Amino acid sequence: MNRWALIAIIVGATVASDMLQSWEMKRQGEVTDFRIDRLLGTLLGKLPMIASVVFLAISFYAFLALLQIADLSFAVPATALSIVAETILARILLREQVTPARWAGVVLVAIGVWFLAL
Repeated sequence: MNRWALIAIIVGATVASDMLQSWEMKRQGEVTDFRIDRLLGTLLGKLPMIASVVFLAISFYAFLALLQIADLSFAVPATALSIVAETILARILLREQVTPARWAGVVLVAIGVWFLAL
């Protein structure tokens, strides 16, 4: 498989996982009962959290596949595209406030990945 296709899978799965986690954690609210049976019951009853774990596993295995065909010095910076996508989606979908300093960081990451693509 093409390394950029694997990067797209990694970024897409990572972003999906993080967005689902954030959305469900905001919906759930603060956890006050830390008994293991209550925690497991709460987590297993939340489909978005289960889907988040599945997407995280997909991302992990795609990353392992990427490492088989690309150097680590390429793989890690290239997968940083997830930062760009997550920031944009956090602003649009989760309605989070993003500071100008964070937008500047997103632009720098995007430029860095663009240099990798050259």
